Amino acid sequence: MPSLTQHAVKVLAALSAVATSLVMAAGAATAAPARTPAPPRPAAPGLRYQVIRILSGMKLSHTYTPAGTSGPRSEPLTGPDDITRLGRHLYVGFQNGVGSQGQASSNGNLDSTVVELSLSGRPLRQWDITGKCDGLVADPFGDRLIATVNEDGGSSLYVIRPDAPGAFGVRHFSYNVPLPHNGGTDAISVYRGMILISASAPGTTGSPAPQPTYPAVYRVTLDPASLVATVHPLFYDEDTATVANAGGPVRQVKLALTDPDSNAVVPFSARRFGGDFELTSQGDKEQIYIQRPAGHRQRLFVLTLSNAVDDTAWATTTFGRLYVTDATADTIDVVLGWFPRGAAFAAVTPCDANGAPPTCPAPPKFPPNYLGELNPWTGQLTRVPLRGPDLQPKGMTFVADR
Repeated sequence: MPSLTQHAVKVLAALSAVATSLVMAAGAATAAPARTPAPPRPAAPGLRYQVIRILSGMKLSHTYTPAGTSGPRSEPLTGPDDITRLGRHLYVGFQNGVGSQGQASSNGNLDSTVVELSLSGRPLRQWDITGKCDGLVADPFGDRLIATVNEDGGSSLYVIRPDAPGAFGVRHFSYNVPLPHNGGTDAISVYRGMILISASAPGTTGSPAPQPTYPAVYRVTLDPASLVATVHPLFYDEDTATVANAGGPVRQVKLALTDPDSNAVVPFSARRFGGDFELTSQGDKEQIYIQRPAGHRQRLFVLTLSNAVDDTAWATTTFGRLYVTDATADTIDVVLGWFPRGAAFAAVTPCDANGAPPTCPAPPKFPPNYLGELNPWTGQLTRVPLRGPDLQPKGMTFVADR
């Protein structure tokens, strides 16, 4: 039987081979929560994760017509946000400086760009959609992508079919009513056939009544004939949830969500909450886990985090790749390493928390984000050691090596 040292050497050699192949390719183009401590992390001593930059938005471009002009212009792609996988390809939404309610960028551009790329970072196709692309998800059941635009107001959504030719692959849907939470829409998940969308920026638009009750997540149905997206509240910002942080008595609290943002379907391999739907309330430093969404016995659990986070991704296998968007560098990166199976990784965004410290840079400078590992029992976020280019993560998705 090989020794632990021999095993670690073999593991590191395998990681090195994967990293080398990625560089070459890029250059070419639901029970209640348990009250037990988290298991130890089975990582090799001294092992750090490797960051490899596989695509820069500065090497891509799109053509647009500035508002109030008739002549087309071209500009590089900037502001990558959500990233998702459909089949053997990745898809990334670049926001290109468009405002949170669809306002034109400083260059007069009104369009975001969705880019299709290979797992090695080679760009394949792209589509422009009007508005700021905040949510992007693959729907494998319909062989399509779903994108939301404008997180703070004036929202709508798009369906993109990558296999359809040209403009025939993009369809624009409007919501059936003014969104009742008086805000916009953000992240999307496809959960057991349901399209679930975060109700972001509650109270941004309209004149709410005192102590309003706002939906936190919408269940959305699409009518391809009328191009109407009908919204149904899944749960509300002020609903009651069970405290999920370990170490204290089981108790219920009334939520007070102010910033529903990212969401995800938790894989069954996760160390905790496997099979649940998860919503991150970024500014509130909370994650809400929902068992049996839209079911007769739907249950909510709230996990208070040690910091604000954006996207969360779970390692479904030991050997895989964590793909990350970096809006600071306008790049797509991949993180390689020995991932503890079932571990949760999050894009930690300290300056997006309510009451952020005064040391945070003021807009338009970017906050000092970092990659963290989340303890799903305590809510504690631990910085992940990285080698390679500086990484400020935003969107994330994990792809298992086959």
